[in-house]
Amino acid sequence: MSLIAETIISAMLLLGGAFTLVGAIGLARLPDFFTRLHGPTKATTLGAGAIVIGSMIFFSISGKGVEVSEILITVFLFMTAPVSANILAKAAMHIGVKTMEGTQGKPWEQ
Repeated sequence: MSLIAETIISAMLLLGGAFTLVGAIGLARLPDFFTRLHGPTKATTLGAGAIVIGSMIFFSISGKGVEVSEILITVFLFMTAPVSANILAKAAMHIGVKTMEGTQGKPWEQ
């Protein structure tokens, strides 16, 4: 394996790990449900996607080819995370989950 390929794979893994870490910190530290929802749906999705893409590059370069399971993981991850976040946000709005003081963008109170 060439140095350029190893550098790209390492960069994808580090980028994926950094996004996942930022998403996990956001989930733990943000003040209310609606802001906490951004951590796992935005940053963590990108992090897991970058890790799977790094895995796909590694196995395609090493001669084992790209597995169908890796492609399916990526497709399902990018399809289900935004849909589930939207459903969770709508359900929270429906039952009247409170937001922190100063949160902007409350269309149901206008």
